[in-house]
Amino acid sequence: MANTKGVTDATRAVHQKFKDWLPFDDTSDFEDASRGLIATIEGDFVPGADGKPIWDTKAREMFQGDCPETVNPSLWRQAQLNNIHGLFKVTDRIYQVRNYDLANITFIEGDTGWVVVDTGLTADVAAASLKLINEQLGERPVTGVIYTHSHVDHYGGSRGIVPEGANIPIVAPDGFLEEAVSENLIAGTTMRRRATYMYGLMLPMGPEGHVDTGLGPGQARGVIGLVAPNDIVKATGETRVIDGVEVYFQFTPDAEAPAEMMFYFPQMKALCTSEVVTHILHNVYTPRGAKVRDSLAWAKFVHELKSLYPDTEVVFASHHWPIWGKERVQTYLSLQRDLYKYLHDETLRLANLGRTPIEIADEIKVPDAIARVFHNRDYYGTVSHNVKAIYQLYFGWYDGNPSNLNPHTPVEAGKRYVEFMGGADAVVEKARDSFEAGDYRWVAQVLNHVVFADPSHQGARELLAAALRQMGYQAESGPWRDIYLMGAKEMVEGAPALEIISMHNLETMRAVPLDLILDEMAVRLNGPKAVDLSFTLLLKAGEEARMLEVGRGVLNHGPAAADASADTVVEMAREDLNLLWCGKATLEALMSDGSIKTSGKADNLTALFGLLDGFKLFFNIVEP
Repeated sequence: MANTKGVTDATRAVHQKFKDWLPFDDTSDFEDASRGLIATIEGDFVPGADGKPIWDTKAREMFQGDCPETVNPSLWRQAQLNNIHGLFKVTDRIYQVRNYDLANITFIEGDTGWVVVDTGLTADVAAASLKLINEQLGERPVTGVIYTHSHVDHYGGSRGIVPEGANIPIVAPDGFLEEAVSENLIAGTTMRRRATYMYGLMLPMGPEGHVDTGLGPGQARGVIGLVAPNDIVKATGETRVIDGVEVYFQFTPDAEAPAEMMFYFPQMKALCTSEVVTHILHNVYTPRGAKVRDSLAWAKFVHELKSLYPDTEVVFASHHWPIWGKERVQTYLSLQRDLYKYLHDETLRLANLGRTPIEIADEIKVPDAIARVFHNRDYYGTVSHNVKAIYQLYFGWYDGNPSNLNPHTPVEAGKRYVEFMGGADAVVEKARDSFEAGDYRWVAQVLNHVVFADPSHQGARELLAAALRQMGYQAESGPWRDIYLMGAKEMVEGAPALEIISMHNLETMRAVPLDLILDEMAVRLNGPKAVDLSFTLLLKAGEEARMLEVGRGVLNHGPAAADASADTVVEMAREDLNLLWCGKATLEALMSDGSIKTSGKADNLTALFGLLDGFKLFFNIVEP
């Protein structure tokens, strides 16, 4: 049998095609990524509260060498670029701290302090970035913050930037809080579990493990929080002056994020493209799971951007490195626009010819004039994944084939497939032949049925892991590599038994509106168990009051009238609700010490909380 541990000839052949086709002799990205370097963080690591590195650039020096045979050479090149780190001058008054985390933190020199664009994922890295720029360019207070969009790597570090009680503008796009809570709390458990695959969070860093996300080198550890915005941008054409810095906004919802904006600094002729235009093909639908994005709107926003700010001399983003020069900027924007537009239009053309999403994904080939450009490559999103997402946005998950309308579950389908194919041992033997032929996609597809039919079949698990490993080594996309290698790891070792990683911390909960907490409570209510409950509950949390209606297994809520009455009335401080919801206090303790006061039927409150499910993060993915 062929080697299932190291690199196979089929994988070497895939790598060679990339070497032969892409313009690896073009070094302009390396010049841009290095331009304007001022300093790096002393010791090249960011310490956490325990003194241990939460980000260690020394450990990433391995990416400076030649590409190992276990990594796609195009992804290795992107990893090298994403590991050029430090404080950089972008243009007069604009600086960035890059590659100590997944996202950049940008500092704009205002009249009296720093206007910060995005705050990174963790407070630890944000604080270290602020310290670095103050050490190098002089101590200045933070006088304003702009959140480009609602993803956590752009606001999670806010407590490391914004002092407690600071009275400064925090600007964000309309819908920011609702979308941030939706992703990280309401749908948070599944997204975080899938993110462990997408970002390779349990993989060792190196040639046989995590290399790069494509979007950035990786995710830092540390404290995640949220300072709520107090200034909302709702439309293109709105302007602000923050500490003497003029900002012109373009509102871009449902492109790369449901709540997002790009903006222009006319005094510096500098354009921030948020995460809408970066040095990658982005995700129209992210593998961690999120709302499907609108690739047509995405392309149209970039098209509009070209004419909104034609005098732009430098473009920078929340990830990667800037581009300088009017002509280069316009070309860059045009190529990114055409990438998303081509994928959209071709997907719809082929769908209207009757192709299914899987067929479209295999058929679409992006023209060389668009695809043979490094900043349009599949480093984060992929053509295959994105065209299926475009199809889903218009037509949903169902491909129209009645055989796919109500399929069996993976376990039940697996049992039937294996029986039809002569039993698990016979399937595994046939799969070995496919492995030797380099058909790893088929090996993974067929052995997935065996594992779901019989999770204890060791031969199937080992061969499936080997196939996933080779597909990981072949992948140009950082997330695809991590997903395959995480799958291989858990096929061999099983899902980890770790404590849940929660976004439910006090820093975040204090910024979350009460209605969004109640939305999450409704998601956690076990409907089948609660189907016989029927009551109303008036919740008074600090200065806010909401009426909850529980019945038929559903929790509804809305504003409470001034003269509202209910079966149960609950009064508590908002901070006690925060403590309760993030697990820092129990319902019983708060009720017994009088922090929660009830009138009417107190048992309704206990019954409600007794039927709220807790969610386990590390549920199985590659096995039942």
